[in-house]
Amino acid sequence: MKKVALLIVLAAGLGLAFMPKGVVGKMFPYLQGENYNGKKVNIPTDTKGKYTLLGMAFSNKAEADLKTWINPIYNKFILKIDRSKADVFDVGVDYDVNLYFIPMFTGINQLTSKSSKENIKKNTDKEMYDYLLFYEGDKTYKEELDFEKKDIPYFFVLDKTGKIAYATSGEFKDEKLEAILDVIEENN
Repeated sequence: MKKVALLIVLAAGLGLAFMPKGVVGKMFPYLQGENYNGKKVNIPTDTKGKYTLLGMAFSNKAEADLKTWINPIYNKFILKIDRSKADVFDVGVDYDVNLYFIPMFTGINQLTSKSSKENIKKNTDKEMYDYLLFYEGDKTYKEELDFEKKDIPYFFVLDKTGKIAYATSGEFKDEKLEAILDVIEENN
């Protein structure tokens, strides 16, 4: 992985984690993003039928916290183990989930979106292009996703119908990943 930690140069701060209240059980609001391979993805429409993990960043200050999620998420959900060469400690679960990191270019941030996208592309492995969506638009999603701070990343697990099954925010912690896995494994 070439500088996967720089996957989203536009995200995360050192603020305290905030758990979005009241969003669990609600349908995720419509959001369209485009990945580096030019594919448009409509969430939750295109993600139905599978669990989906979304990491969303609303500001440049979110970068430090978001970076803490990149390698654990990559290793858990993207990296595929060759079972024929794995030893007993490598055996794990292959998760069949949709996964997207989404830098959110809203308001004034739209002015820097082109240069930011180029910078991210330059510092990201091509194998990650399918997992990186960009949103540009006027909609902030603040009310729909019930977040108070734009300077931390937010993570949402959507069930197979597009409803929010779990939400968390801030820097990576093993407990947060365990909670995400519990939700996915319980209902899969």
